[in-house]
Order: sequence, then structure tokens, then C-alpha cells
Amino acid sequence: MLESTIWTEKYRPTTFEELVGQDEIVKRIKNLVNGMNIPHLLFSGPAGTGKSSLALIIVKQLFGENWKDNYLELNASDERGIDVVRQKVKDFARTKALQSVPFKVIFLDEADALTREAQQALRRTMENFTNTCRFILSCNYSSKILDPIQSRCAIFRFKLLEKKDIDKRVKLISEKEKLLLDEEALTVLYEASEGDCRRVINLLQSTASISPNITKDLVNTIVSSAKPKDIKIVLEYALSGDFLNSREKLLEIMLKEGLSGQDIIKSIQKEVWNLQIEPEIKVKLTEKTGEIEFRLVEGSDEFVQLESLLASFVLAGQGKS
Repeated sequence: MLESTIWTEKYRPTTFEELVGQDEIVKRIKNLVNGMNIPHLLFSGPAGTGKSSLALIIVKQLFGENWKDNYLELNASDERGIDVVRQKVKDFARTKALQSVPFKVIFLDEADALTREAQQALRRTMENFTNTCRFILSCNYSSKILDPIQSRCAIFRFKLLEKKDIDKRVKLISEKEKLLLDEEALTVLYEASEGDCRRVINLLQSTASISPNITKDLVNTIVSSAKPKDIKIVLEYALSGDFLNSREKLLEIMLKEGLSGQDIIKSIQKEVWNLQIEPEIKVKLTEKTGEIEFRLVEGSDEFVQLESLLASFVLAGQGKS
């Protein structure tokens, strides 16, 4: 059952119909490809939503079996400088395509990692080689792409995948790999993935390496996040005024599960809204959670900051701001 392959590559969508969760985008792109002509494209959105897969599908649909001869892929996060645009990109762009399609395709993944100077050079390259080359840019944050580049592209914004989209892909893989999944396991996989299909497939493969019978508990052993029921106990201790037990339980979770402060913060933020407290208090505690998360990102001591957050929950339980 388990091969020495990475499932995210093995089960990468190869046709427009296989790409889930981006129906409107796929429909518009498909019309462009059927016309054998596309503008420069900018794909923007979270990781694991199908941006790179769609770029590959476009190229394969345009060029068929010889797509590799007319396609250049660069990961801008590895090659960020202006020299990449001046050398690799220009050298590839200035030559004509070998197929009936009159242009080649260059795919720049994580284009928002390009330096400002590299983006300026890319803008000129996009202008000068429009007749022989089309660019597909992929990024997480379109705001980091220079406006002149954005104005030269048709922009497509990808959304996080919904549970029904993730379930569809997971069930397909389960059938082919002969795995048994229950509904609870599907829910845990989706919640852990947060709409990232690549992450959910990696989690599925990791879980399947232990057992072909995928259960909720088995997935929880793989997912690097605190169990909601454990976090709920921590917060209920704090809201009842029992700071010491809340603190001890939190320390136990962090040591036992090997979780970082940021992992805990994410779990707390989700669990706040399930607590039996007034909505106004939930809002204030969510604001405090965001403040602590910022401090952690800036390098503050994890446990000291989490203790501070628990203290806020204690005060909230006592009706104090």
C-alpha cells in the first residue's frame, strides 16, 4: 500500500476537473486556454489551494507531451535577486516556442519573495518579450507585488478550500490507497489543515504509515496541536480563578505534546469561542490572545507570555478587565 512517494506529488491534479474548490477560477482559465492564448497571470492566495497545480495544468493543456520544452519554473524564494531575471528568465523568454502555440510560459512561484529590484527588472522583461513568452506569477500576498506588474496581469485570487472540497480529495486518495476513514477523522484532518490541501494530504500519508485504519485518535497523534478538550480544561481552570492548576495543566500539555507557544495560542484562540461566557468577554480575550501572539513572534519568553494570558482569563472570570 505505502510506496516511497510523496502523495502531494503523486496525487497532484492533472486536469481542470481534478482541481477542487476553485470552480470559478478554473472556468475562466479553461476558456482562455481553449482559445490557445493567455495573458500574463497572477495567482494570489494561501498555500495549498491549487496555484502551482493550475499553472502546470495550463502548460500541459497548451503544449501537450512537449510541455517541458516550453516551460520554465523558478521558485522566487530560493532565487530572489535581479540576476535571476536578467539571466535565466531573459535567456528563456527571448527564444520562440517549439509548438504551434506562439509563446513559452515562465512560472515564478512565490513571486512575492522577489526583491524590489528584481521585480522592476521583471516588469521590463514582461513588456519586451510579450510576443514570445507569458508569465504566471504565484504569491501568497499580492500586496507585495509591485503595482506595475499587477496591472500587466490578469489577477486570480484563490480561496481556502472548504471541508467538502478537502473531503472529496481525501476520499479519492483513500480509495486508491485502500484506507479506512471515519467521519470524525475527516473532520480532524480538515481542522488541522485549515483549508490547505497539501497539508491535509501530508497528514493523511503520515497517519497511513502507522495504520490503514484512520481514526480520530490516530490523526490527533500526528497533528502537532493541542487537543481541544485539554485546552478547554486549562481555560476553565483559569476562568474559575484557579490560576495554579491552569498553569500546571498548560505546562503539562506543552511538555507532553512538545508544542510551541504559537501552537498553544492558535488552540486557545479557537477554544475561546466555545466557552460559556459573555460575547463581550470573548471579544476582549481574543484581543488579548492576539497581543500575546504578537509578543511571541517578536521573541518574548513563551511560558511567561502564556502565564500572562492565563492571568487575563482569571481576571475575566472574576469580572475584572
